[in-house]
Amino acid sequence: MTYVETQDGERRSSVTSSSEEELGKIYLASRSTVDTDTWNGIIASCAEGLEPERLPDELALQMGDSGLPDFLPDLARLEWAVHTVKNGEIEIPVEVDQLGVNRTVQLLQLSWKNLCSILNSDGEPPYTNPEPGEEFVLIWLDPKTLRVKTQPASDEDLLVLKMVVEGIDPQDAAVAGGLPVGAVDGAIHRAVSKGILLQPRSLIRRDPASFPVGENTDEIFLSSPVFTLQWHITQACDLHCKHCYDRSKRSSLELDPGLAILDELRAFCQSRYVRGQVTFTGGNPLLHPHFLDLYRGASDRGLAPAILGNPSPASRIEELLEIQRPVFFQVSLEGLREHNDMIRGSGNFERVIEFLSVLRDFDITSMVMLTLTQGNIDQVLPLADTLRGLTDHFNFNRLSMVGEGANLQLPERSEYISFLEAYMDAAERNPHMGLKDNLMNIVRFQKGIEPFGGCAGYGCSAAFNFITVLSDGEAHACRKFPSPIGNVFEHSIAEVYDSEMAHRYRSGCRACTSCPIRPVCGGCLAVAHSFGLNVFEERDPYCFMTMSK
Repeated sequence: MTYVETQDGERRSSVTSSSEEELGKIYLASRSTVDTDTWNGIIASCAEGLEPERLPDELALQMGDSGLPDFLPDLARLEWAVHTVKNGEIEIPVEVDQLGVNRTVQLLQLSWKNLCSILNSDGEPPYTNPEPGEEFVLIWLDPKTLRVKTQPASDEDLLVLKMVVEGIDPQDAAVAGGLPVGAVDGAIHRAVSKGILLQPRSLIRRDPASFPVGENTDEIFLSSPVFTLQWHITQACDLHCKHCYDRSKRSSLELDPGLAILDELRAFCQSRYVRGQVTFTGGNPLLHPHFLDLYRGASDRGLAPAILGNPSPASRIEELLEIQRPVFFQVSLEGLREHNDMIRGSGNFERVIEFLSVLRDFDITSMVMLTLTQGNIDQVLPLADTLRGLTDHFNFNRLSMVGEGANLQLPERSEYISFLEAYMDAAERNPHMGLKDNLMNIVRFQKGIEPFGGCAGYGCSAAFNFITVLSDGEAHACRKFPSPIGNVFEHSIAEVYDSEMAHRYRSGCRACTSCPIRPVCGGCLAVAHSFGLNVFEERDPYCFMTMSK
């Protein structure tokens, strides 16, 4: 029991010991900013039967010549808000049907800055010293961790809250603020990532009836948060590789129709609740006369740009950085110097190595891709060692024997299976060696190792979390073999994606339906096509999974 001495010398009870203990737990940071005697004095001087939520007001009444920190009432207000969010009865829904504000969010207006620093350190130094001045603070329950988060509300946070509460369209907000709409979309995405806003789950999802999860795969492989347009904006190329899939003549992509495609892609991604990415390729995309305009168009629409291209001058890369740093820049090598230059042209190997240094100097993530053939299977691991420290990621794809690639050969099946084992062993010692070929998951399955995502993160992702579009608008499920699903100049991206043919490619090979690792595998449709197989019925001929009967 705590007592207070009145002016006439009488002693009466103020705050019970249980209430005093509760106050100490709720206002831990506030209590830590003053010494024990001072805190006990504060509690003892409070009115009888003090409710915990009244402490901030009581502290405000005791300010003045009390010697207490001037920021103490506001700090207590912040701690009470945290307590109410943490112990409130508001539940965060597992799923929502539209973008909205997390119902646990509180926006608190304070007259002192940096109080979150004290709170997040429980009042224990070091923390940023409070300063007088207006500050809005957000308090909310993180839907992922179910922990209370606090942070000063930025102008961006306040903007997205206002937009969502008042139903303001991002395009209208962008026009009003003189911003590209991608900047507004990005602000919304960051608020969703923090849990301040809630949005529906990604609609880029596998059909669980065709891709059942089990003890060997996880639900995360059925839903993609990103959708990629692999965009072959030109057939023009400064190389003539011996395995090129398509050197046909196609009409050139004009700027205005190209920008219209980017508008459609943004709308598609908004409607499916995913982030959009544009991977520019060709040919060599940097040879397109309007490449920078298209690159800027993607950036302005909040579509993350990436590049599959050839070595380029440093000045060209500087132009990209003035717009936006690419997610990655991928180049190709087909083996060690002699073999690579036989496939891709004299001097190419050295130019690629030099260009990787340029990318590293500009702090751009680099990727090197190799097309696996009978002629270079023995060079993959030596090349991986050569590239150690020169690139961020090294991967390979098996040859698709279409176009000029029909003149080359894939390795024998048994040789390929042995190679996979050797590659994965080497990858454990060489961190830049990536795992991409879906059939690597068979090796992991046989060894009892958790699977990785496969080719594009979700097994064979043809027409799932990406589509390929050529310069004349022709859309394919996968660029490595003829897999037409429509034309984006004739139908919207949504109509192309939802077409019957896209659904067939997305469903994969029926022979894989009962495979325990199907969500992360599905083989390679392009390789099956190379051997004249029905890609919808017959599995990858290199598959070595023993299927249960």
